[in-house]
Amino acid sequence: MEQRKHIIDINADVGEGIGSDADIMPYITSCSVAAGGHAGDAVTMRKTIQLAKKHGVHVGPHPSFPDRDNFGRKLVTMTKSELFESVFQQLLRFYAIAEEENVSIHHIKLHGALYNYAAKDAPTADAVVEAIIASEIRPLFYVPYNSVLHRKAENLIPVAFEGFIDRKYTDDGSLVSRNQENALIEEASEAWEQFKSMVISQSVKSISGNEVRIVANTFCIHGDHTKAVEFLQYIHSQLPKHQISLVQ
Repeated sequence: MEQRKHIIDINADVGEGIGSDADIMPYITSCSVAAGGHAGDAVTMRKTIQLAKKHGVHVGPHPSFPDRDNFGRKLVTMTKSELFESVFQQLLRFYAIAEEENVSIHHIKLHGALYNYAAKDAPTADAVVEAIIASEIRPLFYVPYNSVLHRKAENLIPVAFEGFIDRKYTDDGSLVSRNQENALIEEASEAWEQFKSMVISQSVKSISGNEVRIVANTFCIHGDHTKAVEFLQYIHSQLPKHQISLVQ
């Protein structure tokens, strides 16, 4: 039987001051650029957009809770209107720079604690979706499949479902908290096996050993993972063997 061909997107979170963006860009097809909430400013946004443009990588803003001290990875208590305004302003700042650089907005992806909380909390998801709509640009919105955020966004914003190459999963399909020691995948071969399973079988093995269904067509690696480049290089070496190719 002929092996089915899979055409997918690999994305990375960049523009966060980690220093590996230039090494990551040749191996990805889209990138989410820190928009000033957890990291980044006008200078880094512009430099990262220019770098992505050089490599033909699609760009999108990566808004978060306004919490640079904790890199946007802790829950911040905000009213719905406060969160709306924060996300809205992050989007507008990014859009303005992208327009100056003559680069189209391909997608939007939330960062860290905001991503995880909006996936399960309706008022948070509402604030984000309303901010996107108010910005008057509706690119793809990277969301976890079957999350609250997915249900709030569908029919209002085009969505793409995201899986994670370098993070481990729980039995309910959520990511293992970074507070736990086993939250991150540390070996390139394991990252590849999880990626391949998500693409080909639409499943991952949870930390308890169970098979969990994952629907995704864009796959993330975190730019601040110390082995991000190594993982991406290994994955690229395996793609042709399994009829997997990257979207153009």
